[in-house]
Amino acid sequence: MRSQIVLGICISLLVAGSSSAATRTFTGAVDQFWSNPANWDAIPGPDDKVRVRSEKPCIIDYDAGVINQYVGEGSTVGHLILVDGAQLSVRTWNIIGYNGGEADNRHTIEVLGGVLNGGHPDYSHQGRTNIGRQGYGHLIIDYDGQVNMLYQDMNVGYDNGGDGIVEIRGGVLNLGPQTINLATHANGTAKLDFSGGVMTQAYSDERLASINSHIDAGTITAYGKITASYGAGEVIVEQVGDTLVVKGLHPFKPVPEDGGDVVPGSTTLEWTVDAGTLVDVWFGTKADLSDFAKIVDKKAVTSTTVTTVAKQRYFWAVDTYLPGEANPEIGIVFDFTADNQPPVADVGDDVTTWLDNGSADVALAGTVIDADPTTTVWTVVSQPDDPNSPDAVIADSAALNTSITMSAVGEYVLQLQADDGEYQGSDTLTINVFIDNCEAAKSLPDWAPIPGDINLDCVVDQLDMDILTENWLKCNALGCTDPTHIH
Repeated sequence: MRSQIVLGICISLLVAGSSSAATRTFTGAVDQFWSNPANWDAIPGPDDKVRVRSEKPCIIDYDAGVINQYVGEGSTVGHLILVDGAQLSVRTWNIIGYNGGEADNRHTIEVLGGVLNGGHPDYSHQGRTNIGRQGYGHLIIDYDGQVNMLYQDMNVGYDNGGDGIVEIRGGVLNLGPQTINLATHANGTAKLDFSGGVMTQAYSDERLASINSHIDAGTITAYGKITASYGAGEVIVEQVGDTLVVKGLHPFKPVPEDGGDVVPGSTTLEWTVDAGTLVDVWFGTKADLSDFAKIVDKKAVTSTTVTTVAKQRYFWAVDTYLPGEANPEIGIVFDFTADNQPPVADVGDDVTTWLDNGSADVALAGTVIDADPTTTVWTVVSQPDDPNSPDAVIADSAALNTSITMSAVGEYVLQLQADDGEYQGSDTLTINVFIDNCEAAKSLPDWAPIPGDINLDCVVDQLDMDILTENWLKCNALGCTDPTHIH
């Protein structure tokens, strides 16, 4: 009991702030923009605690820098929105729903673009983020929004009576080596739903087990509680290298992927429904659906083609008809963006080689996939620091197929970058150079010595025989009084 009381006092002091920090309240007196000083007594800085107490949401559309705390608290519900171009770093506490709010009227942050960071590298490694701490909180990530947890876990439905919802409708929640804790305290309630975006975190067996446990419990869902006849969404959990990736898949399995990107031009919309199901398909460019046009009218089809232009986000939906029903079930709205896609560069597998007469030559064979012409360049990212050896030399750094000459033992990292005039794509190649071919072979995971190769020089020869002869019948077993004695 005493530890709980002490912890509560510490939290209250931290949220209240120190004597040197000011509480800055956004009132929206003039407009909705964080950047307008007339909406504050002063624009918040790195030592300040921020509250939003305005009738309309507060909007960040620029780099707002660093603040000490953001706290959505009390009965006056705060609503903050980040859009394209926004950036905000909260260095100590970001609490969305610290007391107050209601189930249908929550303290809310929407990250519809830009970046929200929990923590900042120039300050102490904190950046704690709570969604629903003793109150009702809501975090929405959509479109191109990005939330990064730099140093601390994210807690949802935290502390006694905390009720938190995180909706990843688009964009990305990057947890890094941190994790997300869902309703870990008494009487806490949490929900994490995916409908177009992804969550990433460093892979571990424990994190994977936790995610799967919450999926089984219904705490993690995809596309909310779908009540229509086509069923529920599926939470997809994948391991990509050292990263755990979580996202949602709608029962329609939409193509393009919800929240994805396509090359501008002729775009095929595809969906999966039972054979013979009649559908209406709606298509438009406005998030409020005000320009939605019906492009398929009550037909039993599973695809249709539209024309898209670059730099445009599109919205579409599939309404389905149950047998014998005159009116359709209204479908969820999907979205995608038509844009030039970055080049895809590929350098192939890493290379193990060795010095021959003081140098090693390796052929470089890169490939690039892109709809537009590209320029390419090979660069040496890192190489051994050997003052007695010259730096690596790439024969023609602008050619996809070229070669590199290396003179030092150690690891070389190369990068192939492709540029289509708008976007870049790259891939890296690691080359490990050894003193000779035996050391190179021994570095491979499946290497094993040849029986009889006593000196492990990768050759069974007279040297091994001489070693064997010199030590023939010597004994070093327990009970041998003289290990050099010939038996």
